[in-house]
Amino acid sequence: MIKRWWSFPKTNVERTAIVLGCLILLLALVGAFLVPFDPMKIDFRAKLQAPSLVHWLGTDGSGRDVLSRLLYGAQLTLASTFAVIIVVVTIGCTIGIASAFIGGAVDNMLMRLADIWLGFPPLILALGFASALGASLEAAIWALIFSWWPNYARLSRMVTSDILSQKFIASADALGVPTHRKVLHYVIPNAMDVMLIQIALDISAVMLAISGLSFIGVGAQIPAPEWGAMIADGRSYVSNGWWIVLAPGLAIFITAVSFNVIGDMLRRELDPTSRRR
Repeated sequence: MIKRWWSFPKTNVERTAIVLGCLILLLALVGAFLVPFDPMKIDFRAKLQAPSLVHWLGTDGSGRDVLSRLLYGAQLTLASTFAVIIVVVTIGCTIGIASAFIGGAVDNMLMRLADIWLGFPPLILALGFASALGASLEAAIWALIFSWWPNYARLSRMVTSDILSQKFIASADALGVPTHRKVLHYVIPNAMDVMLIQIALDISAVMLAISGLSFIGVGAQIPAPEWGAMIADGRSYVSNGWWIVLAPGLAIFITAVSFNVIGDMLRRELDPTSRRR
């Protein structure tokens, strides 16, 4: 299985994206233990210092070490991203699979609700929810969960309906296989490839949404070392402290591009239609 997955990358760009993605995830796990300075400690004597051997990425307007905040913020930003992904996949797939199995009026009602939800741009919808819940990172996470679940509900319902039309499901029905076993042994394994593609593509989208909400003031609040909040905090010093916004901006850019490339690679390798093309 590992050998099969390792054969997926075909170009140096894809190999680089995988390495960067793994490195970013590793930094999110252990970065908080590697910080050279306290990411929240204010030292006005060291404010707006350019990158040096002491402060590799310089200091911000309050004298805090940018590298320490960047490493600590990796955990904060990516943990929030994966929290949103895990919850929306769980909620959306549960609704989608249940809708496909139940069918009839319940199926129509759930899918029409998802269609209404999808009629609004997710970021605008999340902005409204976050504003109503109060400006905080937790509010941004819940706002994105409320606005993102219909994507997985529609996708899982479509995939499940396709699986239920297969002959092996008819054989399982003839043998009296209970519904929960069909879900666990037939639906989930066969839907896993499609879900992995969508998750890989959504990681960057959700991370950008969280950072965007923090940047405009309805997500993580300054001075939290979340990457979007770091950019918002440093925008007043762009002329004489460009490194303050450059570091988190590059971190967001590299993370988003890496996971987008990985998602495109998975789509090419796991989607039968893409493989035929």
